[in-house]
Amino acid sequence: MTGEAPLLIVLGATGVGKTQLAIQLARRLHGEIIGADSRQVYRYMDIGTAKPTPEQQALVPHHLIDLVAPDYNLSLAEYQDAANRAITDCQARGKLPMLVGGSGQYISAVEEGWSIPRVPPDAQLRAELEDFADHNSPAGLHQRLRQVDPAAADAIHPNNIRRVIRALEVQMLTGLPISQLQEKRPPPWHILRLGLRLPREILYPRVDARVDDMIAAGFVAEVARLLDMGYDRRLPTMSGLGYSEMAAHLLDGTKLDEAIERTKFSTHDFIRQQDVWFRGHDNGIVWHNAAQIDVGELAEQIVEFFAKAVGTDDRKPIDAPD
Repeated sequence: MTGEAPLLIVLGATGVGKTQLAIQLARRLHGEIIGADSRQVYRYMDIGTAKPTPEQQALVPHHLIDLVAPDYNLSLAEYQDAANRAITDCQARGKLPMLVGGSGQYISAVEEGWSIPRVPPDAQLRAELEDFADHNSPAGLHQRLRQVDPAAADAIHPNNIRRVIRALEVQMLTGLPISQLQEKRPPPWHILRLGLRLPREILYPRVDARVDDMIAAGFVAEVARLLDMGYDRRLPTMSGLGYSEMAAHLLDGTKLDEAIERTKFSTHDFIRQQDVWFRGHDNGIVWHNAAQIDVGELAEQIVEFFAKAVGTDDRKPIDAPD
């Protein structure tokens, strides 16, 4: 494939229906799905991350799923490199790469071409910063970041301790704010961004039901197996939605009903955070009501968009149907 090649992005909040739509589109458009989920990259974490099932993965080629073990701290730079390789490989084979997920940072790093500092993690420094957060609150740690890098502090939620620590780590090791090091070099691709939305009064009950389905499918047993395999509950991966709550049930005696309710509330909060990210990084996202999509019509619009983009270099997004 010559010239500027296509990339289709399908994004939206957790539980909105991205996986199902992406598979339907990929089968119509000779596409391959490239995961943009910060939890699905980890092996053995299937139910709680709503990972595409083996049956779904058999329908369409999937990339960037089950990349590493749960105790490996996959950096954003490593993900970006892997995603770029998968995208260019699909383009070279004449397939439509489809970046699909709800991890806004992953998507933005790829589509905006972030220049990510290659600063190796410092375990001792991270432990010191984690200890500071434990004794002074996440807000106190976030304030430390604001003192040295206000731009990064504005971009990172105070409760996202992992990202706050990384920003402080980079600044302390290099002497430069991470916000200055994160320059952007947009890739030479024709990008179409499709966003899925549902009203919260519909989405929240939907994700609540999905949590119940996860429990019925063996989510508690999945977390127990991870713990039995030696994966510590304090690992960043084990802080994901539901995993910390199920670990508390297994290790601390938290009642299962309470752990389930906490998981549902945490998921609602995560959805709100996703909405904030996508509003702040809306690079021409074409939003659709997930309950009112005609897949055939949408596929035709995607084909038309990329045909015009290649032929006329017109990168205006398609109009979303009413």
